Amino acid sequence: MANQSTSMSKVRQIIKLHLQKHGKKKIGERLGMSKNTVKLYVDQFLLLKSPWDELSKLTDFELNKLFHPPKSTPISERLKELHAYFPIMEKQLRRRGMTVLRQHEEYRKLHPEGYGDTAFYKHFRHWSKKVNPTMHIVHKVGDKIYVDFTGAKLPYVDITTGEVKQGEVFVAILGWSQYAYVEVMLNQTIEEFIAGCENALRYLNGVPLALVPDNLKSAVFKANNYEPTVNENFVAFAEHYGLAILPARSRKPQDKAHVENMVKLTYQEIFTNLSEHHTFPIIELNNQVWQHLTNFNNELLTGKDCSRADQLVMEQTSLSPLPETGYEIRKIKQLTLAKNGHVYLSDDQHYYSAPYELIGKKLKILYSRTKVELYLNYELVASHKRLRSPHNYSTIASHMPASHQYVTEWSPTFFIEKARAIDPIVEYFISQVLAKKQHPEQGYKSCMGILSFAKRVGHVRLIKACKRAHESNYYNYKIIDDILTRNLDQFEDEPQTGTMPTHENIRGTDYYQ
Repeated sequence: MANQSTSMSKVRQIIKLHLQKHGKKKIGERLGMSKNTVKLYVDQFLLLKSPWDELSKLTDFELNKLFHPPKSTPISERLKELHAYFPIMEKQLRRRGMTVLRQHEEYRKLHPEGYGDTAFYKHFRHWSKKVNPTMHIVHKVGDKIYVDFTGAKLPYVDITTGEVKQGEVFVAILGWSQYAYVEVMLNQTIEEFIAGCENALRYLNGVPLALVPDNLKSAVFKANNYEPTVNENFVAFAEHYGLAILPARSRKPQDKAHVENMVKLTYQEIFTNLSEHHTFPIIELNNQVWQHLTNFNNELLTGKDCSRADQLVMEQTSLSPLPETGYEIRKIKQLTLAKNGHVYLSDDQHYYSAPYELIGKKLKILYSRTKVELYLNYELVASHKRLRSPHNYSTIASHMPASHQYVTEWSPTFFIEKARAIDPIVEYFISQVLAKKQHPEQGYKSCMGILSFAKRVGHVRLIKACKRAHESNYYNYKIIDDILTRNLDQFEDEPQTGTMPTHENIRGTDYYQ
């Protein structure tokens, strides 16, 4: 480093002139020192990577420590190689599933004569403490539970639509016993987040003193290192369970190191054990997750002769008992019952029925994660299971007028069975009408119109009309109506002059028998 006798006042002047874009030679001439000395102080300032506004507030004693650090003892070339590898290794350890063991293997490939695993771990811990010093947090029994979502998601099949969706993975862990809980949730909304927290408490069979969430929107409305604004629904949940909420500071992973580590372990112990070739409904997927989670909690902890499950038994005596009833967030809306006897819940884009006598009335809708209730003047008039299938209807038959209840029975099976009773040709034609629509319900009225011809013109003419439309490869109500209106079903096809060749892609006459 530069001459130790250089005063801190001159060091301050060097940095100020450098920030004013003066060259090193010019600064040296102005301050009466060599260009090389100026360069050393400027380089040291750049290495500090701290704004001068902050450094200038330091005392000369503090500034002197930064610009004149104590000289380190010389180290061997082998140790230099190891220290040069550690920054690369630190970046690699941020990758999902990466371990120190694997990094040591990579190091030995690069340096076959390098350190063994014991010395490697020792030097890495020593290096890490200098580069990334952390405070050791002492966890008290029954004190805190830490919660978070993993970055990666898990696919599941939506049983209502058959669509493959990506589920959010919720993780919770007790501070002292390190007993963990993992569950695949639909999303990260406040409803799902609170359900995950509640399920974790039920899984632990007790309530700690505090809950530490990350700064996700479902938990913290407005992040602040000193007084964060917590979501009102989350506050109500915490009051129900007698919990204190202690949000982690923004960009301070050390505040929730336990759950950060549990996220990595979730990747290693659960994600990697799930099938990559099969996608399951979310209930079945969670059953598999919980099976692997049980094995994980029962494994012996490193360096101990007990497991997380064993430690939970000791910690449970310090947990508060669970309340008798669970907590379920409920939202409220005022909606008018439409002429079709349904209200439209925009959150799910789903329709729910109420008694038709209330059409035009304003109803109060209270809906939770699992239930939708409709009230008129504080009287419960309808209750439904909450479904998140867009553009579909939840209809209770007794809510509809008698003339409409017949319509509620409509389904693809309903129309196909009616067509089958007439003839297989009509059955096939109706199935194609439904298959051509993006959603089967779009074809219900067409099917009803086609089947109505059976009463108007008879089964024979309808069968012939379906056969003729099929030969033209048209499947809709309009083509059947046109054929019957123009009496095209009465004309016989001209006989073929030759024999139809046999081929696997040609149906042949037997198909229509």
